[in-house]
Amino acid sequence: MKIFEQIAFSGSEQVVWGSDPASGLKAIIAIHSTARGPALGGTRMYPYRSEEEALQDVLRLARGMTYKAAAAGLALGGGKAVIIGDPAKEKSEALLRAYGRLIDTLGGRYVTAEDVGTSQQDMDVIRQETKYVAGTSPETGGSGDPSPYTALGVFQGVRAALAEIFSTDNPAGRVVAVQGAGKVGYSLCRLLADAGARLIVSDVDEAKARKAVAEFGAEVAEPEEISGVECDLFAPCALGAIVNKRTVRKFQCRIIAGAANNVLAEEKYGDLLHQMGILYVPDYVINAGGLINVAQELEPAGYRQEKAVEKVKRIYDTTLTVLKLARQENIPPYRAAARLAEERLQEHGAAQNRRKTA
Repeated sequence: MKIFEQIAFSGSEQVVWGSDPASGLKAIIAIHSTARGPALGGTRMYPYRSEEEALQDVLRLARGMTYKAAAAGLALGGGKAVIIGDPAKEKSEALLRAYGRLIDTLGGRYVTAEDVGTSQQDMDVIRQETKYVAGTSPETGGSGDPSPYTALGVFQGVRAALAEIFSTDNPAGRVVAVQGAGKVGYSLCRLLADAGARLIVSDVDEAKARKAVAEFGAEVAEPEEISGVECDLFAPCALGAIVNKRTVRKFQCRIIAGAANNVLAEEKYGDLLHQMGILYVPDYVINAGGLINVAQELEPAGYRQEKAVEKVKRIYDTTLTVLKLARQENIPPYRAAARLAEERLQEHGAAQNRRKTA
């Protein structure tokens, strides 16, 4: 598929390509929708194999952010950005500042935050060039690292899923397999362990997995085996597309619910999970905690942590709403979540039209 065909197929409003030869910056910003407000979404730095792969990823992620914001009831649109490069080798202050200047040219249509390969410290650097950045340090008026809030939201969604399947939202005694013990995955492990869950953890970084064993008494599974372990709930907290042709028949769980984006490699696997009797909680419903938290920074009164936590905890109710609709209509939850998000997008558009004609 040609580039403009990919953009049109994704439904994106705007795609911006930016480069800075001096710093080595190669970036793509995808603004999927500003129907509900500015497009807020993180910046991912990753050594993509090609520009085409980077474009495909950013378009998919930006669309997910539109649905995530709408499902969470936020007055925000969806966008995402990728920087092509190895963050361990190619990231520099000059590159980040050049990227900040690129964001600034959009005049607030896109607001960035951290994602895979970027950090709060990187957002502080970007802020030196543009005000359109969230998730900066508290010293700059930001909310800091959003990972604990993402984990809190996932935990609330997990509880709702447990209630749907086991008629109780108490994780005590439940076996949970957590794929990925990074910042979000590790915070989720802590919440689950504190609630009495039994953990099986895997990570490509063995040190992170061993740390989970030491702190939470977790068992360790090899990264290539974690999707097939017997458990009550499988929580993908690494990169996406974990439910794919190779893994979908391996799952031995009742629920899949985690922090990773784009868990389904293709939508057809959501249908297949539904047929298999495995409850999949849509990623953009359950992992919206980080977005909800940084969105609080954009409020006129500024960031208030207690308000952010209160809103993040509402992911429990949103998840229940999606799962109830899926049950009543006998449709996969990913379809129910999309319907909820699209209804909210349409309601917002209708409200705008009424204001224009009033």
